[in-house]
Amino acid sequence: MSSGSSEQRPPALRADARRNREALVAAARELFAEQGLEVPLDEIARRAGVGNATLYRRFPTREALIEAVFGESLGRSMAAGEQARRGEDAFASLVAYMERIFEGLAADRGAIELMTTAIPAGPTLAELREHNHETVGRLVRRAQEQGTMRPEVVTEDLLFALAALGRYVPAAATAAPGSWRRYLALLFDGFRPQVSGPLPAPPLTLDQLNTTLTDAGRTG
Repeated sequence: MSSGSSEQRPPALRADARRNREALVAAARELFAEQGLEVPLDEIARRAGVGNATLYRRFPTREALIEAVFGESLGRSMAAGEQARRGEDAFASLVAYMERIFEGLAADRGAIELMTTAIPAGPTLAELREHNHETVGRLVRRAQEQGTMRPEVVTEDLLFALAALGRYVPAAATAAPGSWRRYLALLFDGFRPQVSGPLPAPPLTLDQLNTTLTDAGRTG
């Protein structure tokens, strides 16, 4: 009897650990959406109903917890990028891609911070950033070849403008649901070739863009 009882203990422990992990991810998802990615980890543990030690045993770093919370949605974002790359009209595909991303950002402060600040990246987030940069770059170049995007625009121009607008998407969505679509449309209008006149300053490099996003994350 004692032998059979001991054989049943490991599965029970594994199930308990799995429940704790699921509770932590669910609590983190809620709090990241409400308060952003810098929410205190002990607050996440309290909402999940576990101790701090359990949280750190399951997720030794904040980055690991962010990866667990956003991994599935990041995968969907990459799939949307792949779909955009296959579109025949590059400008229209770029707009549709960003609309789809912004729809997910509208009610999630944590997702906004993933997009608009250069937080330390785990492997999934780092892969998404690289994939997103490549997707936007390909679509910008193709749109320029098709004559639908200003020829002097570079990828970082678009990423900077989208990050700046993205910071206000949740607040705009709360004040007037869907209002962010107006400003996204106005932003993209500024990238069309019909807009005349030289730009008053050179574009940011990728390193300068990352530095800007990092500094904005510290002061935002």
